[in-house]
Parts: sequence; structure tokens; C-alpha cells
Amino acid sequence: MQFDWPYLFSLLTFADFWKASLVVVQLSLLTWCSGVVLGMGIAFARRSRSRVLRKAAALYIWLFRSLPLLVLLIFIFNLPQMFPALQGVLGNPFVASAIALILSETAYIAEIHRGGLMAVQKGQFEAGKALGLSRGRINAYIIVPQALRISLPTLVNEFITIVKMTSLVSVISLAEILMVGERLYTDNFKVMETLLAVAFYYVLIVTVFERLFAWLEVRLDIQRRTPDAIDAEALRTTLPPASAPSRRSVQPSAKPILEVNGMTKAFDGKCVLDGIHLAVHPGEVISIIGPSGSGKTTLIRMINGLEQMDKGEVFLSGRSFIHAGQPDYALPWRTQITKIGMVFQGFNLFPHKSVIDNLMLAPRLHFNEDPRTLRQHCLAMLDKVGMLEHAYKYPHQLSGGQQQRVAIARTLVMKPSIILFDEPTSALDPERVAEVLDVIARLAQEGITMLIVTHEMKFAFSVSDRVVFMENGHIAVDAPPAEIRQMTGSRIHAFVNDIAMS
Repeated sequence: MQFDWPYLFSLLTFADFWKASLVVVQLSLLTWCSGVVLGMGIAFARRSRSRVLRKAAALYIWLFRSLPLLVLLIFIFNLPQMFPALQGVLGNPFVASAIALILSETAYIAEIHRGGLMAVQKGQFEAGKALGLSRGRINAYIIVPQALRISLPTLVNEFITIVKMTSLVSVISLAEILMVGERLYTDNFKVMETLLAVAFYYVLIVTVFERLFAWLEVRLDIQRRTPDAIDAEALRTTLPPASAPSRRSVQPSAKPILEVNGMTKAFDGKCVLDGIHLAVHPGEVISIIGPSGSGKTTLIRMINGLEQMDKGEVFLSGRSFIHAGQPDYALPWRTQITKIGMVFQGFNLFPHKSVIDNLMLAPRLHFNEDPRTLRQHCLAMLDKVGMLEHAYKYPHQLSGGQQQRVAIARTLVMKPSIILFDEPTSALDPERVAEVLDVIARLAQEGITMLIVTHEMKFAFSVSDRVVFMENGHIAVDAPPAEIRQMTGSRIHAFVNDIAMS
């Protein structure tokens, strides 16, 4: 039989094929969108602390990835034979097809999401927690947007797979593209011409959506974004006049703003902190020094609840803040966490948000403040750390020192009572260290209470009211810098000299 080219071209305008193409598009979009939403829930359940949720999610994924879609389609469509009450719903081939496809695809998409969630750095969650955001808000505003951005290429590929899998729904008599083709070549036996037309419609749908998703990927790719140039001097004139910085003032006679009582922590049976006691007074700057593994970072992380202590308690402004055995996000922690600022060693800026949006996120969610007023306040804090001209850039467009200054500004926006610094310069190139230390020194002169873990000995001894030397999980020395300089021949004197010479 001779190939019928005119017949093939006539099928490209055949109304039934276009109607069937619309069915395929509707079914594919419904399946994909539902799978993306439901799959994210399954992915979170898979990573839940609840053993029941983890097992239930794993069972769902195992079951529906094991079942062939063809079997699932036939089973769902014929389920009213077992439960006649479902006939009104599952008797509709489109509804039955959608349910079967969603059940199947959600299992696959959940694993795609799980990979995306695992790829988001742990520090992103910790940064959100340190800013006092609830788990739900951290996931909604920080984790999920990054995970979706990471997973988007794979999700697009899954959509294309769904489009092609819709050809299976013809087994339950849904008039999609392949079924229309089958009816035609059954009548006229022009199999090749009809199948070429079927292929054309599938290729057309895939091509159109590939282009749409490619456009979406470009729109979401922050690596391609070029920040608008801004005139920092002109913008500075619009900011409210900065109040004169308060003079350096330590109030040792006042009640401590932060107290650590009997803090103890062990990892895998090894004691890292053993009965730590520490008091920080308003306006005081304390540097914590010591060899690696002495417990400095663990101490800082437990003060604001990033790690759970085995024994002990932390008081903030005279009120219980966090204690051993207290669950994450307990009420005392939730109500006071914004009073403790945290600057991380690795910056932990949110990469999917601009600099100004990094600063605005937490206060916008915490405080009922006018957005314009909040933006002006955030810009003022950026100006304070010398980053005003970079307000609309993204973190990847900044140097390490610039990112750390933004992280400091993000903490200042929250107006904390005390700021914790976890080795703020250890991740920086040597030439970037000074710019961050200068910012911290200016904050110290303004009377901001700070607790700083650092290896910068000259800096620690120049800005601190007290220097705390830790070793083997204990506080070996807690004294003003002048006293420590006189401790010649002591362990701390040898440590400081070794660091200074290295």
C-alpha cells in the first residue's frame, strides 16, 4: 500500500486530534501539579522525626513505584465493582485516569523532592531558626523555594514522562491522542500515516512545554540576574538620620543579660562541655578562645538552641530561655529567640533572596511593621556595615567579607539584646578579615552586647572586656585582657603566643 501523504497532512488539522491533545494537556498538568504538591508532603514525611510518618511515606513510595501504571489504571476504573458507591466518580474515565496517574506520579515526584530537600544546606534551616522563624515558615520561605529550584530540571523531565504516559489511558476508553489514532487506522488501515500524526501531536505538546519550562528556568536562575545599579549616596539621603551611637558602657552591677548555668553536652559518649557557667552583662563584649575541639562553637550553638544540652539551663534577661530536655521551638524559646542574634561562620545567607530581602524576611514575619518603614530600616543597617550599594545584589555576587557583613546587618535588623558570633572570620580570605573585624569593633564601641568565638587574638584582646579561655570542655580562664597578659608562663599565655606566631 502506497504511503498517503495528503491523508497524513489532513490529520494535522483533524478536530478530534486537537480535542484529544487538549485532554492530554489537561491530564498531564493536573497530574504534574498535584504530584508536585502532594509529593512535597510525602517528601517531608519521609524526612520526619516521626517514625510512623517515615514508615508510612516509605510504604506509599514503595507500593506505587512497584505497581505498573496500566494495572493501576484498570484497577481504579473497575473499583466500583467492589464499591458501587464510587461509580459516580470513577465511572468517568478522565477522573479515574487522573487519580491513577496522580497516585503513581506522586511517589516518583516525592523522591525528586527529597533529593532537592537534601541538597539544601543544613545552615539554611539553622539560619531561619536563629532568626526565630517557625518550622513551617522556614520550610515555606527558605527550604522549599531552594529545593524546587534545585529539582526543577528533573521535575520538568518528569512532566514530559507524564505526557507520554497518558497514552496508556486509552485502555479505559479515554479519548486521548493514541485512542483517536487507533480508531482511525482500524477503519482505514493507514497505520503509518496515522501513527506519524499521533507522534506529531505528542512532539508538539512536549516541545511547547519544554519551551515554557526553559523560559521559567531562565526566569528563576538568579545566576543570570544582573542587579540594577544604585546610587548609594542618593539613597543614603532618603534614610532617616542615624542616631548618635551610644558610648561604650558595661554594667557589671546590673543583672546579667545572659546566664549559662551548668551546661553539659556529650557527643557519642565524649564530653564536649562539662558544667559550663557563664554570665554576660549588658554592654559587655566577651571573646571565647581556645584550641580546636575545646567546645567553643558547641557552647555558642547551645545558647540559642541550635544544639540540645544534656544538662543545664540558659537564662535570658533573668527569664528561663532554654534548658536540658526542652523540645525544639518550645514556648520560652519561641518568645525570646529574637533577642539573641547569631552570626554564623559560613554566613548562611539565603541564596534565592537578594541582600535587602535577606534582611527583610524575618522582621516582616515577626513584626507588624509598615513595609516601607521596614525597608528603610534595613537599608540603614546595610549602610551601617558599608553594604548599602549592594542592597539589590544576590549573595553569590558578593565576596566572603561582604556576605558576612550582610549577615551582621541581617542580625542587627532584629534589634537583638545580645549577638553571638561563631568564628565570623574563619571562612574568609586574609584580606577580607579586616573589613569584618572593623564592623564588629564599631558595634563594640556602640555598646552592643556580644559573645564572640574567635581565633583572632589581637582583635579579641583589643575589643573585649573579658576573654574566656576554654580547654577540654571547661572554662579554664575568664578574666579581663589586662589580667591575662600578666599570666606569663600559664597555659593561656602559651596558647595566645602560639596562635599569634602561626
